[in-house]
Amino acid sequence: MTQTLPCLHPNPGWTGALSIPSAAAPTPVSDTVGKHCILELYDCNHERLNDESFLRDAITSAAKRAGATLLHLVTHHFEPQGVTGLALLAESHISIHTWPESGYAAVDVFTCGDHTMPERACQALIEQLEAGRHKLTSFRRETPAAIAGSVREPELHAA
Repeated sequence: MTQTLPCLHPNPGWTGALSIPSAAAPTPVSDTVGKHCILELYDCNHERLNDESFLRDAITSAAKRAGATLLHLVTHHFEPQGVTGLALLAESHISIHTWPESGYAAVDVFTCGDHTMPERACQALIEQLEAGRHKLTSFRRETPAAIAGSVREPELHAA
C-alpha cells in the first residue's frame, strides 16, 4: 500500500502493521496508525505542576524523548493554580492538565507511526514531575478496514 502524505508527517506507520481483529468493534479494523497513552500522575511536585515555564520545557523534552517533531506548543496558567498545555506534534499531540493542590496531572500522548515511542514521553514526564506513583494505559489506534486499503492524500482546495 503506497501512501502520499504531507512532508511534516514523515512516517505514519500505515505499512507493515499487523491486523488485530476485535470482537467489540462494530467494524473490523486493520493497519495500526499509532499508539495512544493515557497517563495519570499522582503525588507530584506541587511547585512544578504550577510552573508554566517548567511545564513548557518538560513537554518539549518529552516530545524529543519520544522521537516526535514538535510543531507548536501552547500553555495556559490558571488562577489561582494549575496549568494546561498542548503540544501539536507532526505525529499528533501531547496534552497535560495539572492540579497542583492535589499533586495530580492528567496526560495524554498520541503518536502516529512506528518511529515514535510515546511511552518514553510518559516516562520523561513521570521523572520531571517527580510523580510518587502513576498509572499508564496505552493502546493502539487502528484504521477501520473500510478505509485501510485506500490511498489517503491531502485534499486540494481551489484558491
